[in-house]
Amino acid sequence: MIHKYNLRGYHIVIDTNSGAVHLFEELPYRMLDFLDDSVPETMPAAMREALKGQYGGEQIDEAYGELRELYQKGLLFSADEYEKFCGMMKDAPVKSMCLNVAHDCNLRCEYCFASKGDFGRGRMLMPFEVGKKAIDFLIAESKGRHNLEVDFFGGEPLMNFAVMGTFPCESDLKRIVEYARGLEKQHNKNFRFTITTNGVLLTDDKIEYINREMSNVVLSLDGRKKVNDLLRVKPDGSGSYDLIVPKYQKLVSTRGDKDYYVRGTFTKHNLDFTNDLLHMADLGFDQLSMEPVVSDEKLDYSIREEDLPAIFREYEHLADLLIQRRKEGKGFNFFHFMIDLDQGPCAIKRLRGCGCGNEYVAVTPEGDIFPCHQFVGDDSWKMGNVLDGSFDRAMKEDFSRYNIYSKKDCRSCWAKFYCSGGCNANSWQYEHDILKSHRISCELEKKRVECAIMIKAALAGN
Repeated sequence: MIHKYNLRGYHIVIDTNSGAVHLFEELPYRMLDFLDDSVPETMPAAMREALKGQYGGEQIDEAYGELRELYQKGLLFSADEYEKFCGMMKDAPVKSMCLNVAHDCNLRCEYCFASKGDFGRGRMLMPFEVGKKAIDFLIAESKGRHNLEVDFFGGEPLMNFAVMGTFPCESDLKRIVEYARGLEKQHNKNFRFTITTNGVLLTDDKIEYINREMSNVVLSLDGRKKVNDLLRVKPDGSGSYDLIVPKYQKLVSTRGDKDYYVRGTFTKHNLDFTNDLLHMADLGFDQLSMEPVVSDEKLDYSIREEDLPAIFREYEHLADLLIQRRKEGKGFNFFHFMIDLDQGPCAIKRLRGCGCGNEYVAVTPEGDIFPCHQFVGDDSWKMGNVLDGSFDRAMKEDFSRYNIYSKKDCRSCWAKFYCSGGCNANSWQYEHDILKSHRISCELEKKRVECAIMIKAALAGN
């Protein structure tokens, strides 16, 4: 299986199964239109007949010989060596957890998948005892894994900052972070903590704590003031931009070389989201993400299939500007254009992606376990509870078997090893079937991959 496309003058060919990416001249690129899953030793007569009026015979033979050589090396129309491993896939130790320390929020973002903070389950904060049991669960279920990840999430996790931890600890009560740190040596574990925040409650002491204890921090901002304040609003309807931007700038400026990224959401109201990314870059942020909203198509801000051509053009526009800025020494990283063509993810990661419900779970303030944060609120997907020790291992095993070969749409997709089957929660919520791909998300991902590879081609040697 191959995928060929022309973008900004680059003739790009992706060999799906080997992962090889080729930059072709026009002639061999055109030859591929006459080939189907192989490069036979003898050139197809129809190919020579179609090309002989525009190219010399020697030139045609040379180009075909190059294609034949790539084919023989397993770099073009290569065989699928991955499907045979699917039967060997099994459930894996849990290595990461989304800890919903707050089912509450001080913003009322219109597009919030979490029902504006409470996941439809009522506003509540996670008691320390639940957080403690969640850490115990992760240690027990991680088995021999050394590196563990915990993402403090919500709602807005800073509404429960006392649970997360402060120095010095209040009285003798250990908080979640300190509790986990205290178990690292005993159990041979290394915890990496992340926090996702809307920034409203950031203070100097919280910034200092986050920059010391959090391996990564995700800062929510939708871009320009008019865009951010359209949907990311306080309970009284006023915008959040002026309040949070200075706090983000202070956090990032004092973070050193630790990871962070500023994460936006684009909707139908800002399909020109490149302007929002450039605005965030000009604010001093160089690690950026801009996610497409995934929502009910009936909502006025939702992205529909009719919007795809405009979004494709916008991704291409963004790619052009990223190339320009990097050549000028003013570049920034855009999460969705970051792609590793040298090593990339391991085979298992390529087959089943994020590990939702298998290597990754979410825990609510009540201690309920769900496959991920986007399944929270749908009790049909409840896997257990950390307080009573229940855990649905049959459901975990089911999730371990979900992969690109169990999903019909993925099997024949050239981008399957880049997206690894996409988001299970989106498939369930909007296609009502985990094994059915969410079409809009798929189309956007394929376009992002195309742009990401074109950027690499344009910057090669620079």
